[in-house]
Amino acid sequence: MTTVSESENRVITACPLDCPDTCSLEVIVTDGRITRIDAAPVTELTNPLTDGWICKKVKHHARRVYSAERIMTPLIRVGAKGSGEFRVASWDEAVTLIAVQIRHAIAKDGPDSILPYLYNSSAGKLEQKFLTPHLFERLGCPEIEHTICAGTMTAAWKQVFGNMLSADPLDVVHSRLVVVWGANPGISGTHFMQQLTEIRKSGAQLVVIDPRRTTSAARAHLHLALRPGTDVVLAYAIARWFAHNNGVDTEFVKRHATGVDEFLAAADEWTIERASEVCGVNGDDIVRLGELICALRPAMLRVGWGMERNRNGGSAHVAAHAVWVLAGQFGVRGSGVIGSTSSALQAQTQVPWPVGVERPQRRKMNMNRVGRVLRNEPGAWHVPAKVLIVQGANPAVTAVDQCGMLEGLGRDEIFTVVHDQVMTDTALFADVVLPATTHFEVDDLVGSYGSFTVQRNVAVIAPVGQSKSNNEFASNLARALDFSTDEFDASAARITALIDHGLKHQVAESSAVLRGPDSTVQFRDTWPSHPTRRAQLFSPESELPLPTFIDRASSEYPLVLLSSATAFTVNSMFGDTDPPAAILKLNPQDADARGVVTGDIVRVYNTRSSINIEIAVDATIRSGVCYLPKGLWRRSISGGLTANSFVTDDLSDLAGGACFNDACVDVEKVSQ
Repeated sequence: MTTVSESENRVITACPLDCPDTCSLEVIVTDGRITRIDAAPVTELTNPLTDGWICKKVKHHARRVYSAERIMTPLIRVGAKGSGEFRVASWDEAVTLIAVQIRHAIAKDGPDSILPYLYNSSAGKLEQKFLTPHLFERLGCPEIEHTICAGTMTAAWKQVFGNMLSADPLDVVHSRLVVVWGANPGISGTHFMQQLTEIRKSGAQLVVIDPRRTTSAARAHLHLALRPGTDVVLAYAIARWFAHNNGVDTEFVKRHATGVDEFLAAADEWTIERASEVCGVNGDDIVRLGELICALRPAMLRVGWGMERNRNGGSAHVAAHAVWVLAGQFGVRGSGVIGSTSSALQAQTQVPWPVGVERPQRRKMNMNRVGRVLRNEPGAWHVPAKVLIVQGANPAVTAVDQCGMLEGLGRDEIFTVVHDQVMTDTALFADVVLPATTHFEVDDLVGSYGSFTVQRNVAVIAPVGQSKSNNEFASNLARALDFSTDEFDASAARITALIDHGLKHQVAESSAVLRGPDSTVQFRDTWPSHPTRRAQLFSPESELPLPTFIDRASSEYPLVLLSSATAFTVNSMFGDTDPPAAILKLNPQDADARGVVTGDIVRVYNTRSSINIEIAVDATIRSGVCYLPKGLWRRSISGGLTANSFVTDDLSDLAGGACFNDACVDVEKVSQ
């Protein structure tokens, strides 16, 4: 911390929000209040990816810290669920009430009746993984798996590469070709977008595969605007083209891959002509992409989370990885596949299990099916849900099957606790609401999934109101449940010691970089962790041995509704302070067919939901697709439903992922 003036301090910290960039921040604090947030000056202790600038969301994050909707004290419900009617309570009263409800539920229906819905994707490592998950494991409650995002992508990576590290995103400047598949760095990971701008200047080629002409696609030399859910078909067609045009690097796959024959046999049905029809892209563009991958070396593939958000999500990722393996685009700087870099951070963030205490056998629950359990649907779970604890999540607007989730949240039979910073749509349904700190109010360890770095998150201000950290929440509740104070110690001394140990264990104290330049080249420095040390293109023991394609096109509801990230929100965070415009975007061809123009009010509908909303005709959206922003709060749209109200809780083909982009709808003009 540096003193700027008698009343001002400059604090260097890090941004743990759910974004690949994990920027280094400089925060100006005036008389104990945040007055400015910007990028930290570039030093050895900052993330080199930040490079002196940050996004507008974080620049204005103080609006949320000091929002009128900031929860300042514990609250206990006095009105109907969802009414937002609460009375002020003390932490002791609120925690005692929660402990009574937990004890009663365990005594009557066992620990499986308690659902810990813990997400915390925009928190530091200790806030995510330390005392709160440990408490619910000690109780024997089910583990609600994070299948709503990244689970499918992670499973596909492990199936093909095991624990091999991602390629270093900073090495992309050495690439002659970069393919961005199912990602939009112009919105999510904006510093990578800056690198793509630089490689274009150097003469490298940029290809973007996305149904929309995003800011990233607008800068590409080649843009394939494929139909959502058909990525696996595109990958198979490229693989088949390789096989028929000497594009397979036979020496590489002989030494470094298994399952090649099985994969190419499955790909053989996908001719360029057939793939062109299914994907809705020009066959010449598919061939052009195949030619570029073969001709330009080194080449880097940047896969995104957009690929996983449909029924074929696992297939898409496995097949895309296989394309890079078949082409042998590994082994030199600037080559390989960029996924998540988070596995490079190995710091201990979990509580050691108490000696002499038997570890409970916990059941697992798919996060995408929690709504069914809350509604007590037959066969959804073996006991009725009695207590729901929500921390670092807003499932009322972020979960699939929004209507079903809202129905579950509204049930009086379920005692709901929400620990959050502001009064979210989910908090309105709670029986007890507890005030949570922001990352500006806690010390923590910050990893990254977009660079090989680890940083110290510094508490730049005191907790606002009566806010408590996730670890303090768990400590207070654990004491009320008669657990050991030492086991659930959330003291500043313990947290600081863990942070110090995590930093010293990973890197030199004078650096934030986990892995230096030119040290993470795949198939040179990091290898697949399968026993063969080879990439695995056919996995007979997997639930998805080979990629498959399931077509769910609907003649009744011909438009696929996409709900992608925006420059305004992080998931649903900031949807209260600076939401994106609640406008449906529609391709001109589809708008003409329905007789609608920009500014019209239309009804968007399928069998699950119907909303009325303003429309904007937008040529950046391909035909057969419409778009509503991800992360909107219920207040943004009349009727209180968002894009997720159209989404089923069907699961993807690998690891039970969410299928947000499988929502099929139609649009009609609302009579004036």
